[in-house]
Amino acid sequence: MESSAAKEARLVLADGTTFEGESAGAEPPGGIATGEAVFNTVMSGYQEVITDPSYAGQVIAFTYPHIGNYGVAPADDESRRPFCRGVIVRDLARRPSNWRTAESLEAYLVRHGVPAITGVDTRRLTRHLRQAGSMPCAFGTAAEADLKAAAASEAGTEGVDLIGSVTTPEAYTCGDGPLRVVAYDFGIKRAILRHLGGMATVEVVPATTPAEEVLARSPDGVFLSNGPGDPAAVTYAHQNIGRLLGQVPVFGICLGHQLLAAALGAHTYKLPFGHHGGNHPVGRTDDDTVEITSQNHNYAVAADTLEPAAEVTHNNLNDGVVEGLRARHVPAFSVQYHPEASPGPHDASYLFEQFRDLMSEHSSGMPRRGDAQA
Repeated sequence: MESSAAKEARLVLADGTTFEGESAGAEPPGGIATGEAVFNTVMSGYQEVITDPSYAGQVIAFTYPHIGNYGVAPADDESRRPFCRGVIVRDLARRPSNWRTAESLEAYLVRHGVPAITGVDTRRLTRHLRQAGSMPCAFGTAAEADLKAAAASEAGTEGVDLIGSVTTPEAYTCGDGPLRVVAYDFGIKRAILRHLGGMATVEVVPATTPAEEVLARSPDGVFLSNGPGDPAAVTYAHQNIGRLLGQVPVFGICLGHQLLAAALGAHTYKLPFGHHGGNHPVGRTDDDTVEITSQNHNYAVAADTLEPAAEVTHNNLNDGVVEGLRARHVPAFSVQYHPEASPGPHDASYLFEQFRDLMSEHSSGMPRRGDAQA
């Protein structure tokens, strides 16, 4: 795919709202790219956002006006490639300035086949999405009528399992820490693996790996990763996690938090426009400590459905959304936000230490399956 720079383009939301701009990045087939439009409020870290697999099926609108200023560097990728459907920006920097830069953001988007639109009034777009909610969209150089039709027919993410498009096709190992962790890849970020790898040898497994196969690896703990799509649609994960609970300590982040809650019997729901940014205040219920957190999710756990299996440990101070939970009768806990935050606030990095301590405390007394195969 070739860049379509300087061509007039439009962004059309499913409700018919239209924005003018110019095409950038890769040229989508037929001049039309579609997905669910969401906005992110980070001021830096655009490469990490774009390469977060949790954005599969979505088009990312950046509220910060200048994107691409420092280019891209291979070390900042959070996955093997971007999985988002597209990028919306006000001003896409053409000449990056940073000693680490390997290429411009636009060149990176072209190389990975990600379409973009620039010159959009992202302030107006953000205000509209805050009022009307995240919704499907279409953008590109096609005729406005064709874009409107494409936006109206785009399904969005509700009720959709998108994990199959981002998970690893086969297991692999990373890290060299003394403990043993099996990590379910629902769309795992490399920053998470760096944190886990410092305390454990981590075996990353496909999202559909049966619980029995996980336990046969005799892990000290199981990690449930972030990922895209509707947690209610991933029933196989609910079942596998349910069979792991009580057998081995479990820690989940983002989608992993929602899936753990579902395995404990709770329900999830879709937020109007989600939480996407690097500056969300979260309150810790145990001691009233406030953490500034990095977040990326469109779904949340319904607090009134957690009882009696779990209790809330963290709340979002902006809107009260459940940001953390712990099981009452088994060693398992999770958070909705991203404690790995690469880049971002580091207030919540202690959670990885809590997981390490939980594994150390329980590993000797937990059932250890698969010893015969070892």
